[in-house]
Amino acid sequence: MAFDRRTFMGTTAATGAAVALAGAASSPAAAAQQDARKQGPRAYAFTVMGTTDLHGNVFNWDYFTDAEFDDKAHNDVGLAKISTLVDQVRAEKGRCNTLLIDAGDTIQGTQLSYYYAKVDPITARRGPVHPMAQAMNAIGYDAAALGNHEFNYGIPVLRKFEEQCDFPLLGANALDAKTLKPAFAPYSMHRLRTPHGRDVKVAVLGLTNPGIALWDKANVQGRMTFPGLEEQAAKYVPRLRSMGADVVIVSAHSGSSGTSSYGDQLPYVENAAALVAEQVPGIDAILVGHAHTEIPEYRVRNKATGKDVVLSEPLKWGQRLTLFDFELVWEKGRWSVAKVAAKVLNSNTVAEDAKITRLLSDEHRKVVAYVNQVIGTSTQAMSSAEGPVKDVAIIDLINHVQAETVKAALAGTEWAALPVLSQASCFSRTAAIPAGQVTIRDAAGLYPFENTMEARLLTGAQLKDYLEYSARYFVRTAPGDAVDPAKLTNAEGIPDYNYDAVYGLAYDIDIAQPAGSRISGLSFQGKPVDPAARFVLAVNNYRASGGGNFPHVPQAKQLWSNSDEIRNTIISWVKAKGTIDPAQFASVDWRLTRAGVPVF
Repeated sequence: MAFDRRTFMGTTAATGAAVALAGAASSPAAAAQQDARKQGPRAYAFTVMGTTDLHGNVFNWDYFTDAEFDDKAHNDVGLAKISTLVDQVRAEKGRCNTLLIDAGDTIQGTQLSYYYAKVDPITARRGPVHPMAQAMNAIGYDAAALGNHEFNYGIPVLRKFEEQCDFPLLGANALDAKTLKPAFAPYSMHRLRTPHGRDVKVAVLGLTNPGIALWDKANVQGRMTFPGLEEQAAKYVPRLRSMGADVVIVSAHSGSSGTSSYGDQLPYVENAAALVAEQVPGIDAILVGHAHTEIPEYRVRNKATGKDVVLSEPLKWGQRLTLFDFELVWEKGRWSVAKVAAKVLNSNTVAEDAKITRLLSDEHRKVVAYVNQVIGTSTQAMSSAEGPVKDVAIIDLINHVQAETVKAALAGTEWAALPVLSQASCFSRTAAIPAGQVTIRDAAGLYPFENTMEARLLTGAQLKDYLEYSARYFVRTAPGDAVDPAKLTNAEGIPDYNYDAVYGLAYDIDIAQPAGSRISGLSFQGKPVDPAARFVLAVNNYRASGGGNFPHVPQAKQLWSNSDEIRNTIISWVKAKGTIDPAQFASVDWRLTRAGVPVF
């Protein structure tokens, strides 16, 4: 590991404190305390704090609405809030008795992180320091696992970010494709000074998501490979124990459900944290990431040892801070873990740390100015609020831009005569285009992900399968049952971004029918779709690479691809057109029904 000034200073401070304690032993009270320690069992307690899925959030700010972040639960976001919580924990526990780690997805997600990857990139000669590196360095992170979104902007951006961090980026299962050796540090080792002579050695093993091989194939193919979490944990945990680790913590950018969104596209489980806990002996706790869920404490029994492994996942974007509280005892000449407990702290209970907001105030102002640039006008207001249950104009806008882009790209090729369709999801239920002036933030808010676009060749039969799979998203609702739009969606936990509407086709979705038998009246330009007919589908790279496990698309022939983000394609389209007029592209082509009767 590279020299870490903060760790060195912390260790030096701890050493000084130990010397001061020794000097104070001449007092009767101190001597009595030392005698008591000698007589009773030696114990030591420390706390590991954890964040995950920060996704470029430093400030409690929504760059898409240009206002303070808020949601229905009144959560707050950002590292400035986390910093305040961290300071409170360190004040309570003692700085030398704490560690701070992260479980990945750090440098993608907000316009702040986008700006310093694309607009004023950190990779430029004499480029800026990434705001996330600045904030995490100032707060004093000790280690962070790699997330899959770390690779969205390409390996050069990730390497520059790594260089700018004062802490290691860990990925034991991110391997060089040629040598199969770790491309990043697999683990970090930390020493905590105790009052009892021997330090506690804490190992942090970083594991990332195998799905990177699919989702960022263009950036990593031939350069890196990503084996399963269980396999690499089984390799490294015994090694860490043999190196003298008293405590082993895994920071895993992998959910705990044991499921995968890419089906059989890869032989590795996407959300494998609980499997790691169950199958690999020697782990004390796992900081879980990737799933964007809140799990204060989840205990998994290891099959080999019978001991519980404590898992915790703090909510995304800096909304929560996990605390793992460890209690150790000295026995048989070594430290052993007697107890582990976990909980989460809510960042909406504290104010932002002025140290962090002052540090990045210039960067924040630059990005606010950037996203508020006017790029065009709209003849009417559009909203995504009803997008999950209705065919709304704002989703049609995404699809129209994608379809036009693919048509232009295929002009003059052998595929030019084929009809072009497009898929899109309601990525944000709060996205909106106002009537009148339209800014970058309005257009960018339609597409918060860094996805790029492809064109794939599909048949009518394959598109029917695709739509049936997508329609699993709706909760089965019998004719005559009360309809609550808020309860119709997200069946089986399917997120909004895994429900696709296909633009260019007309069809009904009968939510009274079981999943797999819901699509009816499928037509193109007023005629039933021929199962053998060929179509071009404009599709994002996440879906094309197997994300969501939709059928047929990953295996379909690729006719074209583009390296520019779809978000930028939308912004460029608005700039070129000058005016957004829904009358030119919006229509109601799909609807929810029950026994042929429209739900709405």
